[in-house]
Amino acid sequence: MLFAALALIWGLSFVAIKTGLESVPPVLLAAVRHDIAAVVLLGYALWQGRALRPQTRDDWSLIFIGGTVLIGAHFALLFLGQQYVPSSFGAILLSLTPVVTPAFASTLLPRYTVRPHELIGTVCGFIGVVIIANPTPGAIGGRLLGVVLLISSAVAFAVGAVLTERYTSSLSLVSIQTWMTLLGAAILHLISAGLPSERLGTVSVGLEQIAAIAYLGIVASAIGFLLYFRLVSTVGAAETSLVSYVVPAVTALSGWLLLGETLSSVTVAGFAVIVVGFAWVKADVLRSLRRRHTGSPSHRPCGPQDDCVVVSGNTYWTHD
Repeated sequence: MLFAALALIWGLSFVAIKTGLESVPPVLLAAVRHDIAAVVLLGYALWQGRALRPQTRDDWSLIFIGGTVLIGAHFALLFLGQQYVPSSFGAILLSLTPVVTPAFASTLLPRYTVRPHELIGTVCGFIGVVIIANPTPGAIGGRLLGVVLLISSAVAFAVGAVLTERYTSSLSLVSIQTWMTLLGAAILHLISAGLPSERLGTVSVGLEQIAAIAYLGIVASAIGFLLYFRLVSTVGAAETSLVSYVVPAVTALSGWLLLGETLSSVTVAGFAVIVVGFAWVKADVLRSLRRRHTGSPSHRPCGPQDDCVVVSGNTYWTHD
């Protein structure tokens, strides 16, 4: 139920983004989303009695990386790209994140090496993106620009997620996320202020846009984050990461029902190739999940003494 709820919440968020973009500039919309989320997370942290003051250098490093890369760069690129393509494109292309993560982990994490099946999966993922981008003369233009921005958004998130694995925080996840969100919102406001196309005079929100912004800030960001980590603690990070491949289906269905969008057979084929790439990258994890659900004792999580790392909710073993 948690898994289904999270997939539904995050799937609908892309429809909410498209609705908000009808009258609010993209980066400003992302900034306001995180303004709301930061207030909700701060209130939740205070209600739970969580310590909020950063104590260590790792705390500050995590806050800086999360605020600038995971939120600032990632969401600026995501919202800019989403204005050129259907809502489902954002969800589909962001599902590329766990596929490309091993490539950055091998460079940025000293103990991590890319294995052959992960390399095959990464190549499959990019082939899927090329199919979705459909780089024909008729597709050149706004759509291609949107695809490039969305891929850049996925890459930014993957890099940020890997970099955060180099640090250990003394604060709770909720406290760290609160600081990341506050910093990210401030950075998004700075980016918005520096873009000539983003002016408050162009904002004209109606009831639909207000509802979309509230949904993005409260439900998709704050509640979605809390559900995500509750799910990780319940079923594990590896199984939770599979939500990335349910979200596009939710987005496509809701985009069709609410926005009248359609998916071409080419886009569906590209997504299928990305899913194949994911299966290659996560071959070890998928095998362990199969053993877990068949009752085999060979499944084991990534423990503190194991040679493995958890990157953006995905477990990567440094040896077989």
